[in-house]
Amino acid sequence: MTKFTSDIKLAIVQGFNPFMISQKEYASQKGVTRAQFQFWLKLYELHGEEAFKNFYTNYPVPFKLNVLNYMVQSGASLMDTAALFKIPSYTMVYNWQKQMEHGGLDALGPKSKGRPYMKKETNKQPKQVSIEGSPKALQAEIDRLRMENEYLKKLNALVQAKGKSPKKTK
Repeated sequence: MTKFTSDIKLAIVQGFNPFMISQKEYASQKGVTRAQFQFWLKLYELHGEEAFKNFYTNYPVPFKLNVLNYMVQSGASLMDTAALFKIPSYTMVYNWQKQMEHGGLDALGPKSKGRPYMKKETNKQPKQVSIEGSPKALQAEIDRLRMENEYLKKLNALVQAKGKSPKKTK
Protein backbone atom coordinates (compact mmCIF):
# COMPACT_ATOMS: atom_id res chain seq x y z
CA MET A 1 0.00 0.00 0.00
CA THR A 2 1.30 3.42 -0.94
CA LYS A 3 1.88 6.01 1.74
CA PHE A 4 0.38 9.38 1.00
CA THR A 5 1.74 12.63 2.35
CA SER A 6 -0.58 15.07 4.03
CA ASP A 7 -0.41 17.39 1.00
CA ILE A 8 -1.43 14.61 -1.40
CA LYS A 9 -4.31 13.57 0.86
CA LEU A 10 -5.50 17.15 1.02
CA ALA A 11 -5.29 17.53 -2.76
CA ILE A 12 -7.21 14.29 -3.33
CA VAL A 13 -9.99 15.31 -0.94
CA GLN A 14 -10.25 18.86 -2.28
CA GLY A 15 -10.28 17.62 -5.88
CA PHE A 16 -13.35 15.47 -5.32
CA ASN A 17 -16.65 16.68 -6.78
CA PRO A 18 -19.60 14.47 -5.75
CA PHE A 19 -21.77 15.80 -8.58
CA MET A 20 -19.38 14.64 -11.31
CA ILE A 21 -18.10 11.25 -10.12
CA SER A 22 -18.84 8.69 -7.41
CA GLN A 23 -16.57 8.16 -4.43
CA LYS A 24 -15.72 4.65 -5.57
CA GLU A 25 -14.69 5.70 -9.09
CA TYR A 26 -12.72 8.71 -7.84
CA ALA A 27 -10.89 6.62 -5.24
CA SER A 28 -9.92 3.99 -7.81
CA GLN A 29 -8.64 6.75 -10.16
CA LYS A 30 -6.43 8.09 -7.37
CA GLY A 31 -5.20 4.61 -6.35
CA VAL A 32 -6.87 4.62 -2.95
CA THR A 33 -9.38 2.24 -1.44
CA ARG A 34 -12.92 3.56 -1.16
CA ALA A 35 -12.92 3.13 2.62
CA GLN A 36 -9.68 5.08 3.00
CA PHE A 37 -11.01 7.86 0.77
CA GLN A 38 -14.25 8.04 2.80
CA PHE A 39 -12.19 8.29 5.98
CA TRP A 40 -10.16 11.16 4.54
CA LEU A 41 -13.40 12.92 3.56
CA LYS A 42 -14.75 12.57 7.12
CA LEU A 43 -11.51 13.92 8.55
CA TYR A 44 -11.64 16.88 6.18
CA GLU A 45 -15.30 17.60 6.97
CA LEU A 46 -14.68 17.57 10.74
CA HIS A 47 -11.24 19.22 10.98
CA GLY A 48 -10.63 21.04 7.70
CA GLU A 49 -7.11 21.39 6.35
CA GLU A 50 -5.64 20.61 9.77
CA ALA A 51 -7.04 17.08 9.51
CA PHE A 52 -3.94 15.73 7.78
CA LYS A 53 -1.27 17.52 9.75
CA ASN A 54 0.51 16.61 12.97
CA PHE A 55 -0.94 13.26 13.91
CA TYR A 56 -0.05 12.07 17.39
CA THR A 57 0.63 8.34 17.41
CA ASN A 58 1.48 7.43 21.01
CA TYR A 59 -1.81 7.63 22.83
CA PRO A 60 -2.10 7.21 26.62
CA VAL A 61 -4.40 4.55 28.07
CA PRO A 62 -7.04 7.04 29.37
CA PHE A 63 -7.37 8.53 25.87
CA LYS A 64 -7.86 5.07 24.35
CA LEU A 65 -10.51 4.29 26.96
CA ASN A 66 -12.31 7.57 26.23
CA VAL A 67 -12.35 6.77 22.52
CA LEU A 68 -13.69 3.26 23.09
CA ASN A 69 -16.29 4.47 25.60
CA TYR A 70 -17.48 7.14 23.19
CA MET A 71 -17.80 4.58 20.41
CA VAL A 72 -19.82 2.20 22.60
CA GLN A 73 -22.07 4.83 24.17
CA SER A 74 -22.83 6.74 20.99
CA GLY A 75 -22.96 3.73 18.68
CA ALA A 76 -20.61 5.47 16.24
CA SER A 77 -18.70 3.48 13.66
CA LEU A 78 -14.96 2.93 13.81
CA MET A 79 -14.46 5.41 10.99
CA ASP A 80 -16.62 8.12 12.58
CA THR A 81 -14.94 7.71 15.94
CA ALA A 82 -11.43 7.84 14.50
CA ALA A 83 -12.29 10.92 12.44
CA LEU A 84 -13.84 12.70 15.41
CA PHE A 85 -10.80 12.12 17.64
CA LYS A 86 -8.40 12.82 14.72
CA ILE A 87 -6.79 9.38 14.85
CA PRO A 88 -4.76 8.70 11.69
CA SER A 89 -6.35 5.34 10.94
CA TYR A 90 -9.68 3.82 11.87
CA THR A 91 -7.99 0.41 12.05
CA MET A 92 -6.09 1.72 15.07
CA VAL A 93 -9.39 2.07 16.94
CA TYR A 94 -10.34 -1.45 15.82
CA ASN A 95 -7.03 -2.78 17.20
CA TRP A 96 -7.67 -1.04 20.53
CA GLN A 97 -11.12 -2.59 20.65
CA LYS A 98 -9.73 -6.10 20.04
CA GLN A 99 -6.94 -5.59 22.57
CA MET A 100 -9.46 -4.49 25.18
CA GLU A 101 -11.67 -7.54 24.50
CA HIS A 102 -8.83 -10.05 24.70
CA GLY A 103 -6.45 -8.58 27.26
CA GLY A 104 -8.43 -6.06 29.25
CA LEU A 105 -7.12 -2.71 30.40
CA ASP A 106 -3.51 -3.90 30.65
CA ALA A 107 -3.43 -4.72 26.93
CA LEU A 108 -4.00 -1.04 26.08
CA GLY A 109 -0.82 0.00 27.87
CA PRO A 110 2.42 0.82 26.09
CA LYS A 111 4.45 -2.10 24.82
CA SER A 112 8.17 -2.38 25.47
CA LYS A 113 10.20 -1.98 22.31
CA GLY A 114 13.50 -3.48 21.31
CA ARG A 115 15.36 -6.41 22.67
CA PRO A 116 14.90 -7.32 26.32
CA TYR A 117 17.74 -6.60 28.68
CA MET A 118 19.96 -9.43 29.81
CA LYS A 119 19.06 -10.44 33.31
CA LYS A 120 21.68 -9.89 35.95
CA GLU A 121 22.20 -12.78 38.27
CA THR A 122 22.37 -10.88 41.53
CA ASN A 123 20.94 -13.65 43.72
CA LYS A 124 23.63 -16.11 42.72
CA GLN A 125 25.06 -17.58 45.88
CA PRO A 126 28.41 -19.34 45.85
CA LYS A 127 28.28 -23.06 46.49
CA GLN A 128 28.95 -23.81 50.07
CA VAL A 129 31.52 -26.48 50.65
CA SER A 130 30.08 -28.83 53.18
CA ILE A 131 32.30 -30.16 55.89
CA GLU A 132 33.18 -33.82 55.46
CA GLY A 133 31.39 -35.96 57.97
CA SER A 134 28.50 -33.56 58.49
CA PRO A 135 24.98 -34.98 58.05
CA LYS A 136 24.41 -32.84 54.96
CA ALA A 137 27.60 -34.05 53.28
CA LEU A 138 26.85 -37.67 54.14
CA GLN A 139 23.32 -37.41 52.73
CA ALA A 140 24.66 -35.86 49.50
CA GLU A 141 27.16 -38.71 49.11
CA ILE A 142 24.43 -41.32 49.72
CA ASP A 143 22.24 -39.70 47.04
CA ARG A 144 25.15 -39.62 44.58
CA LEU A 145 25.98 -43.26 45.20
CA ARG A 146 22.34 -44.28 44.76
CA MET A 147 22.17 -42.50 41.39
CA GLU A 148 25.42 -44.14 40.31
CA ASN A 149 24.12 -47.56 41.36
CA GLU A 150 20.85 -47.05 39.40
CA TYR A 151 22.79 -45.95 36.34
CA LEU A 152 25.02 -49.01 36.42
CA LYS A 153 22.02 -51.33 36.82
CA LYS A 154 20.31 -49.83 33.77
CA LEU A 155 23.51 -50.02 31.74
CA ASN A 156 23.97 -53.68 32.65
CA ALA A 157 20.35 -54.45 31.69
CA LEU A 158 20.83 -52.79 28.29
CA VAL A 159 24.02 -54.71 27.60
CA GLN A 160 22.35 -58.04 28.47
CA ALA A 161 19.28 -57.22 26.36
CA LYS A 162 21.52 -56.42 23.38
CA GLY A 163 23.41 -59.69 23.78
CA LYS A 164 20.15 -61.74 23.74
CA SER A 165 18.63 -59.99 20.70
CA PRO A 166 18.31 -62.34 17.67
CA LYS A 167 19.39 -59.71 15.15
CA LYS A 168 23.14 -59.39 15.40
CA THR A 169 24.97 -57.19 12.96
CA LYS A 170 28.34 -58.20 11.59
